[in-house]
Amino acid sequence: MEELFIHHTDGTIAGTDNILSNLEIGTNGPVEKYISLHKEALESALAKMCVRKKVKSIEELLPNKTEDVPKPRFLRVNTLKIDVESAVKEFIKISTVKRDEMVPDLLELLPGFDLHDHPLVLDGSVFLQGKASCMVAHALNPKPGWKVIDACAAPGNKTIHLAALMKGRGNIIACELNETRLKILQETIRRSGATNIDTMSGDFLDVDPKNPAYRKVRAILLDPSCSGSGISAQRLDHLLPSHIKDVDADASKRIQKLAGFQRKALEHALSFPSVERITYSTCSVHQEENEDVIQSVLPLASSLGFELATPYPQWKRRGLPVFDGSEHLLRTDPSDGMEGFFVALFVRSQPNEETAVRDGNNPSDLNNLNRRGSFRPVYFPRMSKMFLYYASQMRRDAEEACVACGCCSERSCC
Repeated sequence: MEELFIHHTDGTIAGTDNILSNLEIGTNGPVEKYISLHKEALESALAKMCVRKKVKSIEELLPNKTEDVPKPRFLRVNTLKIDVESAVKEFIKISTVKRDEMVPDLLELLPGFDLHDHPLVLDGSVFLQGKASCMVAHALNPKPGWKVIDACAAPGNKTIHLAALMKGRGNIIACELNETRLKILQETIRRSGATNIDTMSGDFLDVDPKNPAYRKVRAILLDPSCSGSGISAQRLDHLLPSHIKDVDADASKRIQKLAGFQRKALEHALSFPSVERITYSTCSVHQEENEDVIQSVLPLASSLGFELATPYPQWKRRGLPVFDGSEHLLRTDPSDGMEGFFVALFVRSQPNEETAVRDGNNPSDLNNLNRRGSFRPVYFPRMSKMFLYYASQMRRDAEEACVACGCCSERSCC
């Protein structure tokens, strides 16, 4: 039976072989049952689409041949339950197995294997997770015993990866605003066997860095909502109405809105007084969601003692050369046999709380300034950079308000 990807708009239903496998959805879940129930209607609609597009097969609906190139099947070993060597011995029975050189708990199998029902997958000993996604937790490199926040945690693959890297010690606070996705996160944690993760139903932006419960957070993994353009080929986005019709303006507005949220989330992560390491990642290929977000927070990050580090220096594909320091950023691409992904790593050797006390300042002043959008004369190292940052931020916020309200064509209210 052909598995189909469904979008109900103007009668458009797009399909392809193995889409459930590509999306890493189990074949016994509600999606499979729904498809089976409506199989005849879906096949009929798909046939009509092929006629309308004047193609003879599903494969011809794909935008180009490069996206047909089989990609390796990656498996991340959950070292909370099984060691890598034992996993290799199990999977070598069905495929050639290669241990990844960059991500030590990642295995690479030949393309084409559907492992969703494999016993080690079902019991959470291994997880079907792309290489680029696995690179994020290793880049953050949290130590056992640390307190860590996963800011936008669902579905939870990176969350439980953090738990494994911390050897089950310390504490991970996994934030998720959406209740449905929160349940998925909790199920992922249950399958993993991790016991050092606390889930929080709520918005990461509402987490108060001054709250004693969070003042000792030392690392934050921020993987915010994004356009998903790096995995759009897997999702067959090119067959949806938003790609069929000319809606570039709407897409641009959506990316602009996402980038605004991403910037605010990263600024918030930088405000935690004891944080030493922050990863910012997206599965987007757009500069607006990646390099532009990083560049926009650099003055604030620098004023707080952060600097960009270079995750995986042996990896050759770096950030787009749009500002000095973009060579520290990391990108992956489908031509690398992976998803389109972006990773940035901020580090500081001395937490801001210690720096602020040493210089006689309240460590929460910066966060309060950001919240009020006002200034006060505090004596702080690199104050000129901070002033420029907040001045540019207020103008940017004003411009965003104009775009949002559409109250003037010439932005006279700015």
